[in-house]
Amino acid sequence: MAELTRTSPTTTPRTAPGSRFHRAWAIAVAAGAAIVTAGAFTTVPGLLVTPLHERYAWDRGQIALAASVNMVLFGLTAPFAAALMDRIGVRRVVASALLLVAAGALLTSVMTQPWQLVAYWGVLIGLGSGCLTMTFAAGITSTWFVKRRGLVTGVLSSSSHLGQMLFLPLLAWAVDRYGWQPPVVTLAFVALAVTALVLLLLRDHPADVGLKPYGAREFVPKPVAASGAARRCVKVLFDAARTGPFWLLAGMFIICGASTNGIMWSNWAPAAHDHGMHATAAASMLSLIGIFSALGAIFSGWLTDRFDPRRLLTAYFAIRALTLLMLPMVFSSAVTPALIVFVVVYGLVDVATVPPVIALSSRVYGKDGAIVFGWANSAHQLGAGASAFLGATARDVFGTYDVVWTTLSAICLVAALMALVVYENAMSAHEDAVSANDA
Repeated sequence: MAELTRTSPTTTPRTAPGSRFHRAWAIAVAAGAAIVTAGAFTTVPGLLVTPLHERYAWDRGQIALAASVNMVLFGLTAPFAAALMDRIGVRRVVASALLLVAAGALLTSVMTQPWQLVAYWGVLIGLGSGCLTMTFAAGITSTWFVKRRGLVTGVLSSSSHLGQMLFLPLLAWAVDRYGWQPPVVTLAFVALAVTALVLLLLRDHPADVGLKPYGAREFVPKPVAASGAARRCVKVLFDAARTGPFWLLAGMFIICGASTNGIMWSNWAPAAHDHGMHATAAASMLSLIGIFSALGAIFSGWLTDRFDPRRLLTAYFAIRALTLLMLPMVFSSAVTPALIVFVVVYGLVDVATVPPVIALSSRVYGKDGAIVFGWANSAHQLGAGASAFLGATARDVFGTYDVVWTTLSAICLVAALMALVVYENAMSAHEDAVSANDA
């Protein structure tokens, strides 16, 4: 599709002053649809473990390896995807990412070997979905909105969880009724449909269509295509890596990823199956975790504005440790009140760690805080990938997930202690590292 001509800064906005609808809302809808679609793919590997194990006799560890690769690439892609969007445009990157996701799903539906699952679901979908993260959401809101920016950021940031909540029970039901291939193909066509929506609605900048950002008083010219953004991402990583707080933040997020999406997205369904729980019921419980995760993240943001983020992180990890330790005792074939209590409490502290870590990254690293958080989030996905693979492997070795829950509970206590020693006066250490590197 041909690119629109770049608009001059003096171009008169096309929307009349009294117009009630602004193109920014259509942009937000297209971006939200892309994020929801990417989110729908994140929990599918957990639904595939048991069917693939029973049909092909593949080890659970082999199947979970695809989820591990997916999670690692998801985290590592995000910082560079943001730089690529600055370079060639958001619309091109998002459409290409969705096509990559659709291709990976279609190829997965005709695979016959474990390595193909790793290549298609792990690599292709991992790279594609890694372009559609919170970084993408933040870019859309900062470009298209002045008013309602916080609202739109919150909605788009929770869209990934929305994708899980909307699709997971339906996918679990479809896998149980029709087998694993039809739902995977259906998701691929959903991705293709959303690609068409993105090409139709999404634009890189308000100036491309002669508009002001929503709520802006003055017209904002489109900035020159950025260069060197990827180089800056790498430079900030090397500078931050020379300071202690970075390793504490990254270490906590490695544990965070291992004890949340790493183990839950790919191992919750087979763990529930071990206890005799129906796949649809297990998927519904995982979706419920997603609901309370979104609520917990919002509440955690409110708390972070009022309390020491280090204390909050200690409390969150301690509560998570307790819930994981109790999980083997509440897991059963039916949805019981005890299991619902686990789902609610665990869900509330699931994503609650994000606002305090963002706050600490900003306090310690100043203007580089957002990039440092991006790299810490990459560490989160490394932990998630390792947990997905090792958790499934432990199940093959020990015949139960109980040892997995106990181990994750113990390392969450380690993270709770790490949070207490993140010091906030490390800005000088970071600046010294930057100065030394520049010299």
